[in-house]
This record gives sequence, C-alpha cells and structure tokens, in this order.
Amino acid sequence: MAPAAKPKPSLRFQYPDALHKKLLSALKAVEGADDPTAHREVLAQVVVALTDTGLDAYFLEPLKQAKAGFLVQQSANLGLHGARQVMGSVIRNILGRMDGPQLLSVCGSIRRFMGVDPVA
Repeated sequence: MAPAAKPKPSLRFQYPDALHKKLLSALKAVEGADDPTAHREVLAQVVVALTDTGLDAYFLEPLKQAKAGFLVQQSANLGLHGARQVMGSVIRNILGRMDGPQLLSVCGSIRRFMGVDPVA
C-alpha cells in the first residue's frame, strides 16, 4: 500500500453562515438537477459572492488590521471595486456557458475546497 500523500499547503477564509447556506443550496440544486444548466445563474451568484468575500478576507481585512490608514484603505476599496465588477462579469459569463458535466465539475471543486468529498 502506498503511503498517504502529504497534504499540500493551503489557505482558507471564513465566510458568513448565510452565504454558506446559499452555497449549499446552489450545490444541491446543480448536483440534484436533471438539467444542471438550469441552475447556472444561482451557482454564478454564489461563486461571485465567495470571490468578493475572499478578497475582503485576504486583502482588505489585513489592511484594516495593519492600520494602513484611511487613504490606503479607500484606494484599496476603489481598486477592488473595479476588479470585482470585471471578475463578476467574467465568472457569470463563463459559468453561463458551461454544460451540465462542467457545472458538476465546478461543484466538485468547490466541495473539495470545503474539505468535503464531492457527491459521487
């Protein structure tokens, strides 16, 4: 029997319970649907929300904790606002063009990020 693979380094962030409930609902809708493409938009909305929350956790919150100053924080907020708009549009566009198996693959990836085995 081969030795267990050493876990790779990872980072994680916490997100609100309400977003977690929406995420689980979206995953269940896509994974349980006869036609997963019917739930593209709800999945895209959740992925955009997770992306926004991650940007806050990994970038904006550390600036606040470092007491980077009002102008620095405002500059960061302004810069990220534009980035979020572009990223949100890209995410919705890409997920909006995926077929059922591709959407299920995205759901599986999200579940792995959550530390949960994807639905078989």
